Amino acid sequence: MKVGIVGLPRSGKTTVFSALTGQQPDPTLPPGRTTLGTVRVRDARLEALHKLYPPAKLIFAEVVFADVAAAPGRKGLDRASLTAMRDFDAFAQVLRGFPDETGAPPDPSRELADLEAELVLADLDVVERKLPRLQKGEKPGFPAEKELLTRLREHLDANRPLRLAGLSAAEARNLSGYAFLSQKPLLAVLNVPEAAVRDPAPPALVAAAEERQVRVLVLSGEVERQIAELDEESARDFLRDLGLAESASQRFIAAAYGLMDLISFFTVGDDEVRAWTIRRGTEAAAAAGKIHTDLEEGFIRAEVIRCEDLLALGSEAKCREAGKLRLEGKTYVVQDGDVLHIRHSK
Repeated sequence: MKVGIVGLPRSGKTTVFSALTGQQPDPTLPPGRTTLGTVRVRDARLEALHKLYPPAKLIFAEVVFADVAAAPGRKGLDRASLTAMRDFDAFAQVLRGFPDETGAPPDPSRELADLEAELVLADLDVVERKLPRLQKGEKPGFPAEKELLTRLREHLDANRPLRLAGLSAAEARNLSGYAFLSQKPLLAVLNVPEAAVRDPAPPALVAAAEERQVRVLVLSGEVERQIAELDEESARDFLRDLGLAESASQRFIAAAYGLMDLISFFTVGDDEVRAWTIRRGTEAAAAAGKIHTDLEEGFIRAEVIRCEDLLALGSEAKCREAGKLRLEGKTYVVQDGDVLHIRHSK
């Protein structure tokens, strides 16, 4: 999963990116170039499972965050940045929650609307360039595609993002090649000063986000930067002094998972204990393909144990004896926290 951290100039997006990933983007990068940072998804369930399989290697799931270099002096996003953003699975838009250099108060609701308008215009440009080419020749499948794009053009003309277009799952899959920006899930990240880190998001922003089917997360990029520089014990003390239960980085990752409707399943053994990320609703054969393509192609069945059952009973053998191990076929929908062993013919 790749989440693009975006935002209008002076919103603090690069500070947030650096705090989350420990990576500092090169300020001389040309517009559209991205800096990537990988963050482990800490999961207490996986860490508990690891204790049952010493000395297996512990491998967490990962999220890749990306910061896109913008053209200096622009108030909005340049074309190179918009093009780079099409490669992301979702966006986290950093909104300014502090006065700017002139002392002007923040207006995060306006920033949310301004960026959305840019994404909508970029998608409208794609649709308006594609439709004339479809109208030149009627090949199999073109009428349906033309009809769908015509409907999307009307939606975009009304300045509404495609995530609100009511697309069916099949329509969304058919449009995946376009990489429409306003169709991608969006998380609004309000970047506030340290003194406001425990305050709720302003009601106006909450209302604007709900209207757009966008989730809101409040954090302080400066606080997160300080936490990232501390050891684990000092970080816990710092958070306690601020009245916070956990750093925003883990809440950020949890929000990103929810945004993409992602879940984790686990594989365990003497060599490694590992988390794998899939979309909710993924069937067992496709989940096996995340581990290795051969497992999907040669899939026979999956041995499934619930994570909590394995932790409670202490071994796979005891789970089998207690009837907590199930055999499932390729169409079984994998659940969050399933421990899988894949039986295969290859």
